[in-house]
Formats: sequence, C-alpha cells, structure tokens
Amino acid sequence: MAGEPGIETAAADLRRRLADRLEEDGRLRSPAWRAAVEAVPRHLFVPRFYRESDAPGVTTWEPVTREAVGQEEWLRLVYTDETWMTQFDGRDADWSGPEPISNAAPTSSSTLPGLVVRMLEDLDVHEGMKVLEIGTGTGYSTALMCHRLGSEAVTSIETDECVARRAREALSRSGYTPHLLVADGRAGHLDGAPYDRLIATCGFRNIPLAWLDQVLPGGVILTTLRGWMRSLGLVKLIVTGDSASGWFSDDDPSFMIARQQDAPESLGMIPGPDDGTERKATYGPDILTSSGPAFMTQLAMPEARFFAMPVDGGPDSTFVLDSGTDSFAVLTPTDNGWQVRQGGPRRLWDAVESAVATWEEYGSPSPAAFGVTVSREAQVVWLGNPHGPQWPLPS
Repeated sequence: MAGEPGIETAAADLRRRLADRLEEDGRLRSPAWRAAVEAVPRHLFVPRFYRESDAPGVTTWEPVTREAVGQEEWLRLVYTDETWMTQFDGRDADWSGPEPISNAAPTSSSTLPGLVVRMLEDLDVHEGMKVLEIGTGTGYSTALMCHRLGSEAVTSIETDECVARRAREALSRSGYTPHLLVADGRAGHLDGAPYDRLIATCGFRNIPLAWLDQVLPGGVILTTLRGWMRSLGLVKLIVTGDSASGWFSDDDPSFMIARQQDAPESLGMIPGPDDGTERKATYGPDILTSSGPAFMTQLAMPEARFFAMPVDGGPDSTFVLDSGTDSFAVLTPTDNGWQVRQGGPRRLWDAVESAVATWEEYGSPSPAAFGVTVSREAQVVWLGNPHGPQWPLPS
C-alpha cells in the first residue's frame, strides 16, 4: 500500500478504533471483516469530500480537504462512521478551488462504514465465492471485499465513468485489482457469471431479472428497494432458480437511486381548483413522512411524488402527483381535519388509506414483517407471508 509513513501510522490506529466502535455497535461481527476494516485505507478512497453544513437555511455542503482542515482533522473525519459526499448532480467538483455547494443533489458518496460492514456481514460470504457488486462508488466497499475474498473473486460495476476512474486509481494504490466495469448495473455482467452473491450499493425500484439469471440457486441478492418518494429498505433475497424471495431488514438505509431509474424531472400537471372529486380524508399528509405509514404510501403509490404550497393565499395544501397516469390528490386542511380532492385514472389517496389501514390492522409492524417475491411474472411486496396482503413493485 502506497502512502506517507506518518499518515499511515495514524490511519492504522484510527482504523482499529473504527473497528472497535463497529464491533461494539454489533455491526461488525466476524474476525474476517474486522481484519478488512483494519486493513483498507479509507483515506485513499475519500481524499476529499463534502460534509453537510449545520448553518440554517438551504442545505449547503462544505468541502473538506487535508489542506483546508489539517491532516489530523481530515483523518479523524475520514475514519468516523459517516457518509461523505463526493459528487453532485452527476458532475465532478472543481478541487482546484473548492467552494460550498447548495441547491444540488448528491449523486455519489462514500457510505458510512457501519452500513457497509453490516451489509457485508449479511451477505454471508465464504472463501471461494464470487461476488458481483452494483455501484462501485469510491471503491471502499469493493476493497473490503477484495481483502476478504481476493481481488479475483470480485466484480464491480459503476455507471459513472469519472467515479469509476477514481475508484480504479484508489483500488490500485491500495493494492487491489478487482474486475471493474463502467456499465448499467441492472444488466449485471453475464461474462463473469455465475455469482454466489450480488450486493447493490444504490437503490432500485425493482429487482432486475438479469440478476436472477446470474446468481446461482441458493445464492444471495442484497439490495435496497426504494421509490421516488423514499426508501423502502434493505432486502435480502435467496435465489431459487427463476425466482427469489426474502425479507426486509429492520434497518432503513436510504441509498441514492440508480441513475437509470431516477424520477423524471416533471412531477406532472398541477390540477385546477375544480378538478376531481372531494371527500373527507381519513389521514392527513403527515403519513407521507411518518416512518411506518410512509413505507405504505410508497408501496401504494410507486409512481407518485408530493409537495406542499399555499393555494390562493391560504394555508399550505399538499399535492400528490402521479406523472405516469396524470392522477392526483390534493389535501387541504379544514377546521376538523383534512379534505382530499382526487382525479385521474387512479384514486391515489384511496390507495394510500387502504394500505395504511391494512398496516394498522396487522399491528403497525416494522419493515421486517414484510417480504419480497420476484419472478419473471411479477414482483410483489407482501405482509406477513407470501399469501398475505400484496403490493406490486413498479415494472
């Protein structure tokens, strides 16, 4: 591993401390993954990054470099259990004179080590296995797998050419040589198949069927399912040939969505004041952001998004728009609750209230009570067991 002796000594100590913390938290559970955390130099994978400012107002990201904050503070930040942003809006930052960034969407990052390690532990790998990673990112998680299994056992796919180039350079400097590709991860990598394990470090709206073809029966697919409104959660699927099934975890990781599945820029047409039909709403818009109910609203309205704005100088109304079907729901506060106005082919709020009512009927369970079944015919999320209430994943 190339590096400056002074930095390497300090970094090695910080890696041991990080491993201690992750072990105490229960995320790092095995000696083999602890050895990987202690060996892989995260500072080579995130030599500069952005952290969120705590200043009030619009979300702003501040650049962090070794030169700007000093070597000691830079290393301390690198080895904290935090996610650091490395790219916004699909464009590389100008590190010749970095400035704070506002009004931008993060598009690449180095995920907090605690989540990376927790996922790798759940992947349940053993010597001799081959792993396909979707979303190389900085290459840090790739390096951990290379250390654990050997570089020849790891294939990693990144959709962004610039991100992939930086990861390749960092992996090379660290002494790892996995098979790296720049491609659409939804297609997997057939030439390297079959794989024993597949792990995705970005969110997907559904499970690409190509993954089923490339993972051996009995193999594991570990990925985050998410929608345009929020993450559904981390799901671990066991492949059984032409299908796969498994359960969500209790964790709620929110990875960036795969770029090929990102939401369209247009939310859809805002309805006129007389469009649709009205009724009293059983639930108000708070269920769109409350943890358990929001899980259900994402299942019930996979194509929808929402926002709030005042109407005719009055209080804020919440607009829920489905750009695919031009369906809408508008929630307006009243003296004794909420009124909903709906229109279009789908009654969005009817679907939401039905889903939330079902969730409450089953005792308001955590995501771990939900499972997923994937086949060539359908992809569904179910509650309790595969024969319980079901909601389709978007195609």
